[in-house]
Amino acid sequence: MKIKPEDKYMKLAISEAKKNLKLMHGGPFGACIVKAGKILAVARNTVLKEDAVCHAEINAIKIASKKIKSFDLSGCIIYSTTEPCPMCFSAIHWARIGVVVFGTTIHDAQRIGFNELKISSAMLKRLGKSRVKLVKSKLTKECRQLFDNWRVLPGRKLY
Repeated sequence: MKIKPEDKYMKLAISEAKKNLKLMHGGPFGACIVKAGKILAVARNTVLKEDAVCHAEINAIKIASKKIKSFDLSGCIIYSTTEPCPMCFSAIHWARIGVVVFGTTIHDAQRIGFNELKISSAMLKRLGKSRVKLVKSKLTKECRQLFDNWRVLPGRKLY
């Protein structure tokens, strides 16, 4: 069975997020940015290693922007294991990324104890009149498994 491209890219984000189950550099969050079938960036959350803004999506945007030497990521799709928080959604909007494909929701992250604001990407999109298209991934189960694996880790940190 052939893997659909959108599943392939989400699986890259999931694989990157799994690294934090061992490294503990941040929560179980990963992201992948693709343009015209070319992978520009794969990144994970590194807030515990670096600083509070080093979410997977922000790290991926930095890598992709550096790679193409532009802040403008028009035509790109970002695959994120969890729905972007307000900070990440804003960065996605400002970077002109056209589509966000995400696994779990902001409310799923909140339910396991992450310090999330109760503001969904859909609400931000509506309030800000953003053109970013939001797509729920078919790999939600695999993304939820990241949370289940994270929940049982000894010494895990919620932020």
